[in-house]
Amino acid sequence: MTSFAYYTWFPRLKQWSPTHFRVRFRQKCTSRPDLYELAQRSADLPRFVQESDVAMRYLRLLGPLDWTRFPERDLDTPWTIPPVPFAPFVAACLVKLNEQHVYMAQLRDYLVEHPALVWVLGFPLVPSRRYPWGFDAQASLPTARHFTRLLRKIPNAVCQYLLDETVRLLQAELNTEVDDFGQAISLDTKHIIAWVRENNHKDYVEDRYDKNKQPSGDPDCRLGCKRRRNQRTSSEPPPTPSDNPVPANTLRVAEYYWGYGSGVVATKVPGWGEFVLAELTQPFNQPDVSYFHPLMADVERRLGFRPRYGAFDAAFDAFYVYEHFHRDDFPLDEAFAAVPLSKRGRKRRQFDEQGLPLCDAGLPMPLKLTFICKTTRVVHQRGRYACPLVFPEPTGESCPVQHKNWPQGCVTTLATSVGARIRHQLDRDSAVYKHIYKQRTATERINSQAVALGIERPRLRNGQAITNQNTLTYVLINLRALHRVRQKKRHTAEQ
Repeated sequence: MTSFAYYTWFPRLKQWSPTHFRVRFRQKCTSRPDLYELAQRSADLPRFVQESDVAMRYLRLLGPLDWTRFPERDLDTPWTIPPVPFAPFVAACLVKLNEQHVYMAQLRDYLVEHPALVWVLGFPLVPSRRYPWGFDAQASLPTARHFTRLLRKIPNAVCQYLLDETVRLLQAELNTEVDDFGQAISLDTKHIIAWVRENNHKDYVEDRYDKNKQPSGDPDCRLGCKRRRNQRTSSEPPPTPSDNPVPANTLRVAEYYWGYGSGVVATKVPGWGEFVLAELTQPFNQPDVSYFHPLMADVERRLGFRPRYGAFDAAFDAFYVYEHFHRDDFPLDEAFAAVPLSKRGRKRRQFDEQGLPLCDAGLPMPLKLTFICKTTRVVHQRGRYACPLVFPEPTGESCPVQHKNWPQGCVTTLATSVGARIRHQLDRDSAVYKHIYKQRTATERINSQAVALGIERPRLRNGQAITNQNTLTYVLINLRALHRVRQKKRHTAEQ
């Protein structure tokens, strides 16, 4: 027990409203300009900041972004303790990625070791006379647990704003050097392995690849296939087993993981590098084509125009991909999507000048009827084309090639979109097609940089946190590229 009569203070506490405590707490915090304003007047920085190489390096890296219009959350809340702003936290996450720290505790220790960086990033400061710089870095920072909580709570639109800014800055820097920035793009996906025991093959897990058994370590990850390949042990086809009528050379070996997929759109500027234009993170069970429309919408919004060329792998061999890049006022070789023709068991079709498909005998097949197909990912109109010798009226002539469907006549079904025709008419042996298809190396190089920053195996257990960290990873890649572009332009101007 204590001899202090603490109950005698109760009447006094009733006279103090929560605003009294909130104001006294906020009096400890000092406000400073954001990173963008600090970068504009770096000569006015405090001396301890100018003498810190780490703080000045990150000011040069993060300062070009327009933090003034950053979509900050409402900091004027009725709570006793004011919330941590989003801007310093997001900037700290970029520092974490750049320093390749795995955990938030490592980031916090790094910030405590560099108090000038804490001042530059904009965290609310707690004044202290114990330190020559006038504040306590340990008390000014949120806990490592709160850092992790913020990463999974902030909306992804906050991170996407920074990606918007990097594309704007890159476009402004390179428009003076090239006149076709963003006209040729490429899209690819990257697998992200979830941090769950089901992905650890040294750990025994019953029904590891049962998609109905969600891993307890991550409620948002999904089961997906990374790659498939044919299994063949020798150059000669193995004999068909007597107890299994399926030939062994047709068996497929697949790699399955629980995780996510990251789709990225990149553009390549010869002599300057590769740059990220858009990104999207989804669960791993989503197909590659599901990334196309959301990413293309972000690309057009950021660039202000629709790119004329696109390079994709065979997973994007769909009519709406070709239709997206087609221009009625451009020849086919000046605006198209370079996509290999997938092997779907169908032959390559020929068309006449009116766009009607030709049958095996070389006759144009008239359109018999149209209908709306709702069983595919993209709802679209399809047309059913019939044999010209039978529809609309029988001509009495016999099939020139005596097709197996004669005398009923052949029938084929195609999407009425112009993309369905371009898919077959595109000359994939031409020099311009091969040149555009080489642009796919842009996404491969971007993915290599992302893997070096740890995107493939994040130590996170939440889909929103992984989504935000992926976006910030591509923001950092663009910031590094912007730094290289400006250095090269300064070096060229000095020569």
